Amino acid sequence: MRLVRLAALSAILVWGSLPAAAEDSPGSTPPWRIGLSLLGEPQHTTPFDHYDYVNPDAPKGGTVRLAIPGTFDNFNIALMSIAGTQVKGVIESGVTNVYQTLMTDSQSEPSTEYGEIADAVRFPDDLSSVTFRLNPKARWNDGQPITPEDVVWSFAQQKAANAQTANYYHDVAKAEATAPDQVTFTFATKGNRELPQIVGQLFILPKHWWTANGPDGKPRNIANTSLEPPLGSGPYKLKSFEPGRSATYERVKDWWGADLPTAKGQYNFDEIRYVYYTNVQQLPEFFKSDSYDFRLENVIANWMTLYNIPAVKDGRIVKQDFPSNTSGRMQAFGFNIRRPKFQDMRVRQAFNLVFDFEELNRSAFFGQYKRIASYFAGLDQFSATGLPQGEELAVLHSIKDKVRPDVFTTPYANPVNGTDEARRANLRTALGLLKEAGWEIKDRKLTNVKTGEAMSLEILLNDDTFTKIALPYIQSLKRLGVDATVRVVDDSQYSQRVNNRDFDMILFGVGQSQSPGNEQRDFWSSAAADQPTSRNAIGIKDPAVDALIDRIVYAKDRTELVASTKALDRVLLSGNYVVPMWYSGVWHTLRWNRFGHPDKLPTQSPTGGFPTVWWYDQALAAKTGAPK
Repeated sequence: MRLVRLAALSAILVWGSLPAAAEDSPGSTPPWRIGLSLLGEPQHTTPFDHYDYVNPDAPKGGTVRLAIPGTFDNFNIALMSIAGTQVKGVIESGVTNVYQTLMTDSQSEPSTEYGEIADAVRFPDDLSSVTFRLNPKARWNDGQPITPEDVVWSFAQQKAANAQTANYYHDVAKAEATAPDQVTFTFATKGNRELPQIVGQLFILPKHWWTANGPDGKPRNIANTSLEPPLGSGPYKLKSFEPGRSATYERVKDWWGADLPTAKGQYNFDEIRYVYYTNVQQLPEFFKSDSYDFRLENVIANWMTLYNIPAVKDGRIVKQDFPSNTSGRMQAFGFNIRRPKFQDMRVRQAFNLVFDFEELNRSAFFGQYKRIASYFAGLDQFSATGLPQGEELAVLHSIKDKVRPDVFTTPYANPVNGTDEARRANLRTALGLLKEAGWEIKDRKLTNVKTGEAMSLEILLNDDTFTKIALPYIQSLKRLGVDATVRVVDDSQYSQRVNNRDFDMILFGVGQSQSPGNEQRDFWSSAAADQPTSRNAIGIKDPAVDALIDRIVYAKDRTELVASTKALDRVLLSGNYVVPMWYSGVWHTLRWNRFGHPDKLPTQSPTGGFPTVWWYDQALAAKTGAPK
């Protein structure tokens, strides 16, 4: 399941139903439905007015300013995958406000979608296809209607332009208009319970706009980056921008979807302004100087030390934690195992042995973090612990010939450092593993005995924040005789080098929803390892992993899904593909106190639904002061 909106997957596929259309007779075609949940019945099974986590009478107006690290050179959303990664250029963050999807996620119900461009959906019991009925009111922001042809064209073009999108929709064979207001997606396989929902997540693009000439008189090309203001059907349109530095979106006052139950009480700001900063280290100071309104603080040292200021003490700035229990993650130093020097697992183990998380946690993180020991850290139901048992053990036995024997006998555990004695012991173990792998220290350099190659590596980063973490690790690697350096490049260079697999190690991160599914192919599969823009930057090619991904995608029930995901976690961990970092159980946020919010905030958003369900509060702003 995609991670942009953090949905979830479970045992039973259940749709909220509408009365059957006139042409439907019992036993002929499935009934039309308004909503989908993979965790039982959706909250709304009949037409409803608005979500219970919004204020339907929220005032409209005001501006919210958001800070984005880095830069941008692209408004073409076709080059962004469902998971939010980008295959060409750097896409401006706010452009998602311009577009809509067929269905939209609820922010309080895991793995639940309701109609957006589509007002209803149906599919057969064998899940061999899905049909969406378009809302007759749906319009592009130039007034033209959204048609099935737009949907079919959007699907074909985004798959052609974006390898990640093509991989995500691997099992969708075709899309075709099957009625003046309907489009049907036919699946290459049956029984994939996630497919109807992920098809609903496709961004729909205006065919008539893309197939026309641009302002320069030349045909538009959906496969290229573009700084031309885009046409969409969403609640905002691009008002102005400064390439690479800022973009401002204004609310569409006559937006066709304003009265949709999935939109009421949302999109309340007249303007959303995205401001880009290349100096990430200065972002806290820019926030404190009132240069932007909302900050998600992911550096614990900043959270603990930088905000003891008058504006926080007198309430002009609000510090608030939100629970981080709806998503999982793996954050790590990731190896490029396409490089011969990293192909022996013992080398990768040795590199993990000398990473001193305990000292970092003590000296830099105020003891606030936990070491990651799962590719689904934060989602306990999917994390492999102890030895495999029950259904998970049965899953692993079914692919026993593909799995390393230690998976059945040795639980994964990160090394523990933090003391001189522990560091010396782990260093000895690491040197022993390296010797077994054919590496020995000669003239104080770790050297390949057969080739004479000295071990050297570069840790590639696109955020200077992590330099402070990489440098102590480099010192630890030097104790092994490794010549290690760190290099920080801008977002464009970083994307290009990672997509070209031109790196030794990177800061590797993958988010996980409560619904592991088709995206796992893009993360870990052998096929994805050969695709330059896939998320499998590490280069994992493991038949056991491939088999377990298929088990996840075609899981028949919740029990099989959980067991298969735990088994995948265990097999990935056993490969020692990364040097795991850390995670926290909360999201730390700060905001200038100018914004109101509903009494009940959505539970599936990491920031309480900010800014989607919030609004500019004139009374609070009068006390806090106008934005600078």
